[in-house]
Amino acid sequence: MKPAMPMTESEERNARTSRPLCVDLDGTLIATDLISESALAAVKRKPWQALLLPFWLLHGQAYAKRRLAEQVAIDPAGLPYREELVRHLREEKAAGREVWLVTAADETFARGVARHLGVFTAVIASDGRVNVKGRQKLASIRSHLGALEFDYIGDSTADLPVLAAAAKASLVQPGAHLLKRARKMARIERTFGERPSRWRAIWKSLRVHQWSKNALVWIPLLLAHKAGDTQRLLWGLLAFLSFSLVASGVYVGNDLFDLEHDRRHARKRERPFASGALPLWMGAVLAPVLGVCGFALAAVLPSPRFAAALAIYLACGVAYSLLVRRMVILDVFLLAALYTLRVLAGGLAVEVPVTPWLLAFSMFLFLSLAFVKRYSELQQAPAATPLRANGRDYQGDDRELLRSMGASSGYLSVLVLALYVNSHEVISLYRRPQALWVACALLLYWVTRIWFIAHRGEMDDDPLIFTLKDPASYVVGAGIVLAILAAI
Repeated sequence: MKPAMPMTESEERNARTSRPLCVDLDGTLIATDLISESALAAVKRKPWQALLLPFWLLHGQAYAKRRLAEQVAIDPAGLPYREELVRHLREEKAAGREVWLVTAADETFARGVARHLGVFTAVIASDGRVNVKGRQKLASIRSHLGALEFDYIGDSTADLPVLAAAAKASLVQPGAHLLKRARKMARIERTFGERPSRWRAIWKSLRVHQWSKNALVWIPLLLAHKAGDTQRLLWGLLAFLSFSLVASGVYVGNDLFDLEHDRRHARKRERPFASGALPLWMGAVLAPVLGVCGFALAAVLPSPRFAAALAIYLACGVAYSLLVRRMVILDVFLLAALYTLRVLAGGLAVEVPVTPWLLAFSMFLFLSLAFVKRYSELQQAPAATPLRANGRDYQGDDRELLRSMGASSGYLSVLVLALYVNSHEVISLYRRPQALWVACALLLYWVTRIWFIAHRGEMDDDPLIFTLKDPASYVVGAGIVLAILAAI
């Protein structure tokens, strides 16, 4: 018996084209999974439905997926697609090949994705009774294709039975363990992309660069001239770490509840949860863990009032993420209050009274910066949608009003500082209070400059982060510190 002759390149191409290409959806075609997306959307819409999900799961995953699909609609255009894979599928379709979408996601969502991309010949998906996953996925493919050979693209160990049965297989961002097992069982033709570092994505989700805002807890200690007290310095450090952990928990929760808007934003779509670098379930675990760790540190501090202030911050942060951020003006006031609350909590942590002067100064200054944030978001909003900025209920015509109110608030903070310089309290703390007028002048310049930059459209949407990158702000800050030292 003569050995089979190797196929020519043309024969191989024809054989390949004749084999349907089956593609998984969750984690493969998109960098997320639709059961998590739909569960989160359902909870956002009706929070009490979180209590129903375990009962739905008792009837099976397919049933739970169908119930979620009945409750919410997911825009397929807003999902994080694997662009390299999408291009590959378009090329295969252009070559005359059948491309099948085969997924454990509910049929409602799968067909929406298929209509959006326009590359699929047919769709096999869970129907409320059968969960098309693992061996059941292979059985569903066989029931549609019979003995016909097929190729398959997947991403997880659940796909191993299908990978082993495929003529040729490909993997999307496989881990080392999956790749090793798949190569023993299947003919791996190609891999799409490399798996990103999970730890790096977690670190990014914490927004550690935003922890600089929590340095405000040190302000009461420094202004009370007690920075040399080692015990209070330790309390200040614990307060800083406590606030930072709770704030990171709020950021994670905010990212989960703002997925749709983040994915439409040119920069925010690269955030770990919006991009799919981290699964949504991990955020649901990470947020409360960070909060518990933050409050555990707060419990070490001698003042229980700090923990109470931290609880107020958490409640306000959650309220801001879920509701207030979409309420005109109230959102800006709450943002300013969250900054001022850091200062007040810092005084409670180190057991130093926070004067009405400091609270009034903080309130007006942070209100100005909150207005800068909203003004900058409107400046950066796409021209095609001028009446909305990142899900906030502001209109394009509000720019001038925001600029007027924001600049006025900034100048009021300078006025409070100027009145403080002439107050009786200054005499007991400073030997040369006249030097503080230099700080007033520098702050007046800085506020004016911040709004000038915002007016030119050169401001990041977070003015405090912009300040950390701005050399001129460091010069102004150093000048203010020198003025305070000269006054002391």
